[in-house]
Amino acid sequence: MTERDLPEGWTVWNDEPGGRQVLAYRPDVFDTEQFPPACLPTLYVAAGAPNRPAAESELNPTEVWRVEFFLEPEVEMVPARTFDTREEALEGARELADEFARGDLDYRGAYQVPRDDYLDELDELTGGDGE
Repeated sequence: MTERDLPEGWTVWNDEPGGRQVLAYRPDVFDTEQFPPACLPTLYVAAGAPNRPAAESELNPTEVWRVEFFLEPEVEMVPARTFDTREEALEGARELADEFARGDLDYRGAYQVPRDDYLDELDELTGGDGE
């Protein structure tokens, strides 16, 4: 997947050919000046089942690919999704990126303790209300 395939605001942060891909949302905003970089919404496409260490996937290849979406390191936007191929996982990540960019995902519901300024900024950026 390339930048052209992504909705506005998303960028390919890291891409290992045939391996892991990381997508980031608006790194220009989550830049340590306006908001902490830990708040950078991030989509991960990687081999292996969810919660499986990356090194284990390299040692014991798997046919499963996963997509994980985090608003922060400990705040999962949606439960991890698994796919049979990397291509399917990349498409699943793009669909989640589209939903997020349109404001169709309930990012406020992902928080037990809301971060109002941060969530208000996501509302502004996505044009949604996070609900």
